[in-house]
Amino acid sequence: MVMRSLMILGVVALVACTQPPQLNDRITPSAAAAPYPDLQPLAPLLAQAAAPGRVTPRTTATLTGSAADLRARATALRGPVVDDATRARMRAGIDQAALR
Repeated sequence: MVMRSLMILGVVALVACTQPPQLNDRITPSAAAAPYPDLQPLAPLLAQAAAPGRVTPRTTATLTGSAADLRARATALRGPVVDDATRARMRAGIDQAALR
């Protein structure tokens, strides 16, 4: 926990020391002359988001299949990175005298 806090503090310190990008004159004249977008009322958008019937058996099946595929990939990645034969060959190539 302490190590994580120190890492976060270090990253924040590095970010705080950087120069912010110069944003002057980055907007094209056509973008500066464009009208502001129209504001939309929030109520219809919230009603649309809360509307039932967005999850169908087909979307459930697709999501379940995707989750199963991801679980299978995760299981395959849990194996050893270096197989036993390669590990033995690498160990045989190490000069033990240099490690003492």
